[in-house]
Amino acid sequence: MIFFYLLSQKATNFNNYVYLIADVDNKVSYRIKLPLTIAPKDWDPEKQRPGNIYSKKNKELNTLLNKLKFRLAEYIQHKPGISRKEIATEIKKICSEKTTAYPAGSFLFMMSSYIEAKKEGLCLSTYRRYVVFLRMMEKFQGFLGRNMLTEEVDSAMIREFYKFGRLEEYTESTLNRTAEFIKTILNFAERQGIITQVRQLEVPKLKMVKRVLVLEEGEISKISKTTVPTELKRAKDWLLISCYTGQRISDFMRFNSGQLIRIDHKLCISFTQQKTGKEIILPLHPEVLKIMKKYGGAFPQAIDTAVYNAQIKKVAALAGINSPVKMRKRTGFRGKETCAEKWENISSHIGRRSFASNFYGKIPTPLLMQATGHSTEQMFLNYINPVHHSRIVSLGDYFDRIYNEGARS
Repeated sequence: MIFFYLLSQKATNFNNYVYLIADVDNKVSYRIKLPLTIAPKDWDPEKQRPGNIYSKKNKELNTLLNKLKFRLAEYIQHKPGISRKEIATEIKKICSEKTTAYPAGSFLFMMSSYIEAKKEGLCLSTYRRYVVFLRMMEKFQGFLGRNMLTEEVDSAMIREFYKFGRLEEYTESTLNRTAEFIKTILNFAERQGIITQVRQLEVPKLKMVKRVLVLEEGEISKISKTTVPTELKRAKDWLLISCYTGQRISDFMRFNSGQLIRIDHKLCISFTQQKTGKEIILPLHPEVLKIMKKYGGAFPQAIDTAVYNAQIKKVAALAGINSPVKMRKRTGFRGKETCAEKWENISSHIGRRSFASNFYGKIPTPLLMQATGHSTEQMFLNYINPVHHSRIVSLGDYFDRIYNEGARS
C-alpha cells in the first residue's frame, strides 16, 4: 500500500488543492481530491508536504497529512476490494475530526497514555518535551505510511527512525533523546502486561563533544567593572546575581526582600524552585550583597525574560566578551552549527552554568548541588564546562613550577 501526495497543477494566485494517490495492493490506484489547500509556493513536491512545517498553518496541514497516511493504511487493510468512494468518505471523516484518537494497541496510543498518566507530576517544560516526542512519532508514522503497533517496535524500526530523522535534518542528540523516550514507553507498556522488545532494542550510542557555555571569573569581573547605559543597569546586575546564585531565571527574577532570612548572622534567601518544587536556602555571596546595597538592601526590579535575554547580550558586548565560540543558530526551521562571538550566544541560563562551573573544585560538590537544587551529581556535572580556561592555565602553572623546581635541584 503506497500513498503519494501532489498539488493540483491548475495555475492560480490562490491556494491549490492537495491530491492523494492511493495505490491499493499494487492493483488499483485512486486519485482523490482532499479538502485541503496550500499555496504552490509553500509546497515541497519532493517531500510531498509544506516546505516550512513549523509555521502554524502549515504545521496543522502537515500533521493531518501524516495522520491520513497511517489512518487510511489501517482502514484499507481490513477492507479488501475497497472502492474509491469508501476511501474518500473515510478521508472526509478523518479531516473533520476535532481531536486525534489513536487506535488502541498502537504505539502512539501508548505514548499518549503515558504522557496523560504522568501529566500531573510533570513540570511544563518536561510535558512539552514529551509532546514534541509524540509529534515526531506522528511524523515518523507518516513517513512509514502505516500505523505502528507497540509490539512492532524493534531495532529495525529504530534504524528506520534514525533514517527518517536524518532526512529531516534533526540533530543526533534529538534523535537519541527520542529513542530513549521510546524505550521508556516500551517499559511502560510492559508494566501494562504487553510483551515488547525493549530488552533487545539497540539505540545507537552518540559520542558528543560536551560544550557548556559559561562566563569565567575574569569575564564576570569585566562585566562588573563595565559602565553601561542606564537602561541596561538592571540587566547587568541581574546577570551578576545569577552568576553568584546559580538559579534559573524563573527563580532569581522572583527574588525579593520578603524571602531574606538570617542564619548565624549570614544573610540568606529562602525560596521554592518553580521547576522542581525544592525548597532552597542560599547564603548570599558578597557580590550579591554589594549589588543589593545599591537598591537599598533589596533586589533590582524584575525584567521580562525576552527583554532580559536581549539586554544581557548588549551588556556582554560592551564588556568585550567576544571570544569566538561554536553555537547552534536557527536557519530556516533547523538549527545549524556556526561560529560567533561569545556575547551573541549568552542567555539567561548562563548564570546558572557559570556558578556551577566556576565554583566546582573550590567548594564541595554536595554543597554546590544543595545550592543549585540538582538531585544527582551526574545532572550537576552537565553544567560543568570541561574546557575551563582558568583551570587549564592553573595546570600549566603547576607544570612550570614543577619543571623549574626540578631544574634547580
